[in-house]
Order: sequence, then structure tokens, then C-alpha cells
Amino acid sequence: MEHLENSRIGKVISLNISTEKGVIKKPVDSAEFKIDHGIVGDAHAGDWHRQVSLLDLSSFEKMKVKGINLKVGSFAENITTDGLNLYSLKVGTKLQIGETIQELTQIGKECHHGCAIKQAVGDCVMPREGIFTKVLKEGIVNIGDSIIILDGGSNV
Repeated sequence: MEHLENSRIGKVISLNISTEKGVIKKPVDSAEFKIDHGIVGDAHAGDWHRQVSLLDLSSFEKMKVKGINLKVGSFAENITTDGLNLYSLKVGTKLQIGETIQELTQIGKECHHGCAIKQAVGDCVMPREGIFTKVLKEGIVNIGDSIIILDGGSNV
């Protein structure tokens, strides 16, 4: 996979949803995002701070080096991105993703009992490099849409 240069503009590579928790998310061409909810039809949506999860392709590359080649959506991320160093952003950063505006609410998460990926290779990037957002402006997001950092910048 070739990557865009790290900048303030990225791209949506994949959108992934699941109707139940604990199952692999399935890719979709577009998704509807609602305020105080997240993605319509996704089991992890709801009125809380982790409505949407994002992970960049660069994180997949780090796992590939460890001997595991995973498809987008394998880390249960809702949006797979390209071109953004997501985990370097600050909590509170606002992102325009397709028609939506989302606010970064959390960077990383605690891993639940060592997921299948961590058990297979001894590591998983999602707990360190995945980010979570809440929806501030609803709308549709499509594969190929731009992701623009509106404010907040990065920690680097």
C-alpha cells in the first residue's frame, strides 16, 4: 500500500460497520453519521465519547513489519485513513470528514484481554494509535472523501 504524505489533509480509504459488538466490521461504500450517535447501523454508536474509531494505513504497515498482513477494518476501526498521523493529534482537534465535522475525544484505548491480533503477534497498534471521535455535524461520508484537520494541530 502506498501512502499519502503526512499532512493536514488525509483521505478515507475504508468505512467499516458492524451490527453487533465483538464481530468483524464489514466494509461499506458510504455511511450516515448522526450527532450524539455516530454511524447509523454501527453497534458501537451511541451518545458517548467514542462514537467513531479511526486508524491510519501507516499503523497497518507497522503490523505488517511484525509479520501480520491485515485487511482494512481488521482492527474494528470505523474509518481507515491515509495520510494522517492520527495519534499525534490533540484531544479536541476537529476534523472535517466528508460532510461531517467530528471532534477527537480519545487517543488509544485499553485492549480487551489481548485481542486476536495481539495474541497472534504479541502486539496491536489500535490501543496506541487508534483515535475516537464524536460527531458534531452530521452527514454522509464516502470512501475517497477528504479528511481535513480544521483546528487543534498536532503534538509534534
